[in-house]
Amino acid sequence: MIAASGLKFILAGTFLTILFGLWAAGKDSMLLLLIAILFAIISLFLIFFYRNPVRIIPSDGDLILSIADGRVLSVEDVQNDYIGGLGKKVSIFLSVFDVHINRIPIGGKIEYVNYNPGKFFKAFEDKASTDNEQTEIGLDFGRGKLVFKQIAGILARRIVCNLEKGQKVKSGELFGMIHFGSRAELFLPDNIEVLVKKGDKVKGGETLIGRIIKR
Repeated sequence: MIAASGLKFILAGTFLTILFGLWAAGKDSMLLLLIAILFAIISLFLIFFYRNPVRIIPSDGDLILSIADGRVLSVEDVQNDYIGGLGKKVSIFLSVFDVHINRIPIGGKIEYVNYNPGKFFKAFEDKASTDNEQTEIGLDFGRGKLVFKQIAGILARRIVCNLEKGQKVKSGELFGMIHFGSRAELFLPDNIEVLVKKGDKVKGGETLIGRIIKR
């Protein structure tokens, strides 16, 4: 499957491949043929980048799932008023080779969606968390509240978020994507046991980031 937001880029690349291919054949031009091959390579990369693989979503309602594919950059203590004070922040780096579809971490109700324009530092740098362009979402999951973020990187110049305040969501549902390399973060309350560590590879909608502690 291909992400809908990437279809226009793929179609544009395919159109230019065909256009320059026909032009090269008509003019018997090696230069035009090379341009056609370049657009063909770009189109194939776009198909790879905008892939939307099927994921097996765990049914356990006590689980916090990864919102993105990538590598865990850090797990650190954090203070956040919305989640209720102290908690943990899990940061994930998405390279251009990772799936960039974003998924809901746990079922609940969206309480806010804030878009913050910003800069475009490298996504693996700590200052990207606060300074880069990003969308921040607050979610009430019934037994607590959490925050998750889509953060643009040095290449990512467009964030897609299809969530609205008051919307009810299910664990693992698609909600958006970040184009071309980026960062994702979760701010988890203290009743969540974090199950990942720095360096772990994660998959959106499948990898367990945390589990609700039963008290």
